[in-house]
Amino acid sequence: MKRLSEELRIVPRIAWFIAALAYLALLSILVHASKNDPSIREWPLWGKLLFGGLMPLLLVCYVVLIGYVNADARRRGMRYVMWTLLAMFTPNALGIILYFVLRDPLMRPCPHCATLLKHGFAFCPHCGTALTQACPRCQKMVEAGWSHCVACGAKLA
Repeated sequence: MKRLSEELRIVPRIAWFIAALAYLALLSILVHASKNDPSIREWPLWGKLLFGGLMPLLLVCYVVLIGYVNADARRRGMRYVMWTLLAMFTPNALGIILYFVLRDPLMRPCPHCATLLKHGFAFCPHCGTALTQACPRCQKMVEAGWSHCVACGAKLA
């Protein structure tokens, strides 16, 4: 539960505000429609409450997820405008699902200068600190425990 609350904190306040407005607007539309529709008037009270409460709640979840996609893509160094538009305009929430499948790993700080770096950098572009081991001949990234470089075949120390 702690992880969920930490992740929900990154959703921008404007997204929460839009979600609240959308909830109130859809709720008022449904209440107005239920007063004018004779078939809905015959429903039991629990059915009316479920219909009037859950339908707008789905819209709130959708708006909050779009806000989350925007903020999360921004903190991961991705194209956040593109992902937000994709999440908004792709039908059936496929844009949101695609985002969660294709998103980049979180950026990590450089141990020397604290610049945020994308995953896979061998050296910090700001200060030049080595972030992983590199091949002495071709400077490609190598993993700990390798005896030879996969790019050039050089023997590693």
